[in-house]
Amino acid sequence: MTLQDKLLRQFRNPSGRLGRVNLWDMNRRHSQVTNWGLKHVSIAENATILDVGCGGGKTIQKLAQMAPQGRVFGVDHSAASIDSSRSLNRSAIKVGQVELRQAPVSRLPFDDQLFDLVTAVETHFYWPNLPADMREVWRVLKPGGTFVIIAEAYKGGKFDQRVQAFADMMTPMGYSNLNVDEHRELFMQAGFADVQVFEEYDKGWICATGRRSF
Repeated sequence: MTLQDKLLRQFRNPSGRLGRVNLWDMNRRHSQVTNWGLKHVSIAENATILDVGCGGGKTIQKLAQMAPQGRVFGVDHSAASIDSSRSLNRSAIKVGQVELRQAPVSRLPFDDQLFDLVTAVETHFYWPNLPADMREVWRVLKPGGTFVIIAEAYKGGKFDQRVQAFADMMTPMGYSNLNVDEHRELFMQAGFADVQVFEEYDKGWICATGRRSF
C-alpha cells in the first residue's frame, strides 16, 4: 500500500495517531457546514437522535445542546472515532444523555422506529452499500422522523473539479460522488417522503432531507 493510500484511508476509517489528528481536524473543518445543515431540520428539546458516522464527536456535542431533554446516540465503525467522540462528550455520557456504539451503518444496533432524527455529516460517501444503508436508516426512524445528510462536497458543485479528482482517488476504496438529483433519487428510492435538497453553492455545501411517512 502506498503512502497516499494510507493517508486516503484515514478519511474512510481513522486509526492510530494519524487518525486522531484527522478526527480533530474533521471536528474543526466540518463545524460550519454542520451548523448550516442542521438549520434545515426541526429538533425538539426532547428528541431521540442518532448520528451515523459520528467521527470526532462534534456533531454529537451540537445535537446534545440542541436537545437538552433528549438523548443522542452515535455510531461509527472506527474505534478511533468512538474514542474521540467519548473524549469530547464525556460529561454528557456521564449523565446518560449521550451513548456511543462502535457499529457499521449497514447493521445499526437499534430497534425499529426508535429515532426522531438521524444525521449523517460528511460520511455517506463511504457507506459500503448506499441504497441498502439508506433503508437501514429508514428502519430505525420513527414514522414522521427525519433523516438529514450534510456534506461539503458533491458532484456538480462549485468545486466540482477538485471534488471529482478526490473521488477518483477514493473510488477503489469505495466512494459515492452524487449530484443534486442523485441525492434526491437516493432518498426517494429508500422510501423517504418530502425529500428536499439544499445547496450553498458558493461554499460547495449540500444538505438533503427526507421524512419516514409510515
